[in-house]
Amino acid sequence: MDRQQLLEQVKADGVLFVSLQFTDIMGTIKSVTIPVERLARALELGVWFDGSSIYGFARIYESDMFLVPDVSTYRVLPWSSPDRLRARIICDVHGPDGEPFKGDPRSVLKSAVGRAAAQGCHYQCGPELEFFLFNNNGDVAIRPVPNDVAGYFDFSPRDNAQVVRSDIVKALNAMGMGVEASHHEVAAGQHEIDFEYADAVTAADNAITFKYTVKAIASTHNLLATFMPKPVFGSNGSGMHVHQSLMDPAGTNLFYDPDGQFNLSTIACQFIAGQLHHARALAAVVAPTVNSYKRLVPGYEAPVYICWAQINRSAMIRIPRGSPAQEASARAELRCPDPSCNPYLAFSVMLEAGMDGIRNRLVPPDPVSDDVYEYSEVELARQGILTLPGTLGEALEALAADPVVRGALGDHVYQGFRRARLAEWDEYRIQVTDWERKRYLETL
Repeated sequence: MDRQQLLEQVKADGVLFVSLQFTDIMGTIKSVTIPVERLARALELGVWFDGSSIYGFARIYESDMFLVPDVSTYRVLPWSSPDRLRARIICDVHGPDGEPFKGDPRSVLKSAVGRAAAQGCHYQCGPELEFFLFNNNGDVAIRPVPNDVAGYFDFSPRDNAQVVRSDIVKALNAMGMGVEASHHEVAAGQHEIDFEYADAVTAADNAITFKYTVKAIASTHNLLATFMPKPVFGSNGSGMHVHQSLMDPAGTNLFYDPDGQFNLSTIACQFIAGQLHHARALAAVVAPTVNSYKRLVPGYEAPVYICWAQINRSAMIRIPRGSPAQEASARAELRCPDPSCNPYLAFSVMLEAGMDGIRNRLVPPDPVSDDVYEYSEVELARQGILTLPGTLGEALEALAADPVVRGALGDHVYQGFRRARLAEWDEYRIQVTDWERKRYLETL
């Protein structure tokens, strides 16, 4: 749609308010809501706001910024009240000079996508976000009590979780997300809903939309939806596995070669090699919280070891088996990201790491068909298999030492991201937990 078509559509939909959305560096959605009468002016001139109030954006003396709505992202929010019907439009953030703001995560991804496109590579993504539904028990401190006792792919016609998932799918479809499948995940209360493959910017927009839609619909059922990577000790955590491929300008899948190993092209193997090479630095961005590293431990289907394979789910990168349309389905699944990440920044660093592999013609190690969780330290060393960082602090050190991944973020975003995550790590380090008191208080 152009601007005039959008205004006509908004009028036809009966929208009264429009939320202009963007994210901060951490991935938190920010919003400026305007009455529909102000939309035409916003589309023409943008909407000014105080960037110094958004973490990582700007200092107080350089705070003036404005939002530029992307009309292609207009969606009516189906859960909003008819007498206060709201729509959302995702925006790019610009500085007072009219140029894209270097601290805007969406602009960071657009820049990474643009660099790859200049080399004839168009990045496609399909993120799969897992989440938990917990009972909203009304306590001041929310306790993680799952609202079902089902397991992986379980189905019960009277399962309340199935009702909630169905309502979420209906809302997502109404917002043009194109849901492909939904199912119960491994842990009690854990779910996954998959949506269509798309270009990286659209996929990141969809991931952000997915998260707040899930939360909004869950709240209508008096449930809490969380994308916390590891909310329950002893249960599987929630990941954000990302399927990836590159297309040429004509739409041909550059990852496909009928004669290659697993039907992968040389470009695909180089891309995989780049992500393996930069994996430890990638971790800080794709698994960016203290809690992320409670998920990345052996035994819960989360990847810990930096290797790749076709079927093996213990590997960091998995090559899914192809469908009859083999060329279209050739892709690589990165399994270490989790849904606490900012998808714009995650896709930026993932793309840059892969493109670095292509530029330098890196060759991946041999794929690993065994369950790597069963390997001894000696076997891991013999095969040269490294591990992902074990803590957020370790991941931030790896990021600081990797100029390629840092460069994908840009200095402005990197410095803001590092400050925030170091503060989180330092705050966590000095906590005294119940586990420590139980273990040490009487014995030491």
